[in-house]
Amino acid sequence: MTEIRSAVLIVNARSRRGRKLFKRACRRLRDLPFPVVPHAVKDPAHLDRTVRKALEKKPDLVILGGGDGTISGLVDLLVGHDVILGVLPLGTANSFARSLGLPLDIEGAIDVLKTGVPKRIDLGMIDDDYFANCAAMGISPQIAETVPHNLKKMLGRVGYLGWAGYQLSRFKPFTLYVDNGEGEKKLRVVEVRISNGPYHGGTWLVDEAGIASREIVVQAVKGHYKRRLVRNWAYSFLGRNERHHDTVSFSGKSITVRTDPPLPISIDGEVLAHTPVTAHVAAGVIEVMVPRDA
Repeated sequence: MTEIRSAVLIVNARSRRGRKLFKRACRRLRDLPFPVVPHAVKDPAHLDRTVRKALEKKPDLVILGGGDGTISGLVDLLVGHDVILGVLPLGTANSFARSLGLPLDIEGAIDVLKTGVPKRIDLGMIDDDYFANCAAMGISPQIAETVPHNLKKMLGRVGYLGWAGYQLSRFKPFTLYVDNGEGEKKLRVVEVRISNGPYHGGTWLVDEAGIASREIVVQAVKGHYKRRLVRNWAYSFLGRNERHHDTVSFSGKSITVRTDPPLPISIDGEVLAHTPVTAHVAAGVIEVMVPRDA
């Protein structure tokens, strides 16, 4: 096992709980058997620069605190460096942390940094952009493009779900064309998920996806009516097997995706691409701290 001798903590202090929990996290980090240099970044535009400067000092561990969008937007910078990623889940859904099997509280997540082990995992890619957990087409990017930031900050998942219901009333199904090397398939769908992990929106959705599966998964929720999407999310939230009735999944190292009409793609909650795209798996490209039994 790699011995950790130095670490840096970089927190998105504008994320839902980042500002509130930064000082609390710093106090708990003093219990670790190695020094941690903390950075609270209030302007997300400065996160990239902060990570790059931290990497110049060659720490053994880079701890990122924030939501899925923060972590997904920064993992690109760690690829190719001899560094381990640590995750403090400070977001709304924390899907990546869930996929890693991490505790979702500050104390539990920091304890993993002390007692856990490094695990080499995959990242997903949309064209040349790495992402940590899940990209989506359909209602998710429509929500991500329009949800007021203060709504998420004040009400968390409850506020997010309320806004999702409002946007659903304005949403229309679309046509998906997908090819995983076995010929292009055409489907009428209400949502598409490009997954490196099983969670999306904090809910287990994609059984076939895993952070160390060495494949990317495209899951489509089939249907001509948006009530299919409501049913699928309801069954998924309740953990019922009926959630599989409306879905079809495609797995592979590289999968091409296009839609009619062309649509935005939310990548771990942030709209960063538009169809058509090619989704890839970057197998075993990064190490991350996970619980010993994960």
